Amino acid sequence: MCDPVAPVQASWCASPNFGPRRGGLRPSVVVLHYTAMQSVEAALERLCDPAAEVSAHYLIGRDGGLWQMVREDQRAWHAGVGEWCGLEDINSRSIGIELDNRGDHPFSEPQMAQLERLLAQILQRWSIAPEAVIGHSDMAPGRKMDPGPRFDWQRLSRLGQARATPPVSGRCLCDPDVPLGALLRTYARDLGYTSDVDDETLLTTLRLRYRPWAKGPLVAEDLAPLAQADLWF
Repeated sequence: MCDPVAPVQASWCASPNFGPRRGGLRPSVVVLHYTAMQSVEAALERLCDPAAEVSAHYLIGRDGGLWQMVREDQRAWHAGVGEWCGLEDINSRSIGIELDNRGDHPFSEPQMAQLERLLAQILQRWSIAPEAVIGHSDMAPGRKMDPGPRFDWQRLSRLGQARATPPVSGRCLCDPDVPLGALLRTYARDLGYTSDVDDETLLTTLRLRYRPWAKGPLVAEDLAPLAQADLWF
């Protein structure tokens, strides 16, 4: 087992599960995951197991411990099948960060603080826009749920490390003759959600990110975090 070191710097714990980025691609997206495992030790063992054929560039423990398993210029095997902004092979386009979390409890303060420090370095190093920091569920809707409904996206948004949600209130000024479902798909596609999924799956995916408390059928409030602020009053 590799030992974590001080924040900002990562303990190197090499995974054999990687390869070169295809087609000369470089990182332009950051994909956040949860491990869905009982401990960080179990997650690290799996991410470095050649039989598992999975990996990530970084793993952050609940206590803020940080490990690096694959160099950023290499292609880690974390994203799998999916699409973002009409582009596939997200592994070749992204840096993957795993967070030690089962998916059914909040993310700890030390873990989130370490993630913020790491993201600040990655975004600056590769000139990645905040809008390109996404969840595994964003690029693989219906197939993946992580980092899940307990992840604090608003916290990253306030720091400029994820898409800022427009401040909106009141009612939508959209064309009343356009069905809400069509508006949802338009807004989602403009943000990068281009995977071919049904309306229910798309709504579930968007709520995971923007309205994790919401239940039931599509309502106008589901559009508010996706639309531009000037469409609302």
